Amino acid sequence: MKNVNHTIGDVFREVGAAATHIGRYFMRTLSRMSWPALLASCFMLAFMLTILPLALTLFAIFLLAKIAMALVAGYQDNKRRGDYTPHKDV
Repeated sequence: MKNVNHTIGDVFREVGAAATHIGRYFMRTLSRMSWPALLASCFMLAFMLTILPLALTLFAIFLLAKIAMALVAGYQDNKRRGDYTPHKDV
């Protein structure tokens, strides 16, 4: 029967062994790649690390700006129609 109660040291050793295995696999793959394939993979990695997060951040900023403008426009529309009544202290 497998023991599921691991100590924190066992978990760190397992994570370290997995990271070492991934690193060795990555280095073997890089050493076998041709120069054009290595160049293409470097461009793809640069794209993923720079342009993609920038595009996602700009998307989130413009989405939040659109929501804010819709809220302001809805508030102005309700105010113009007379549906909006400000809170009055009693």
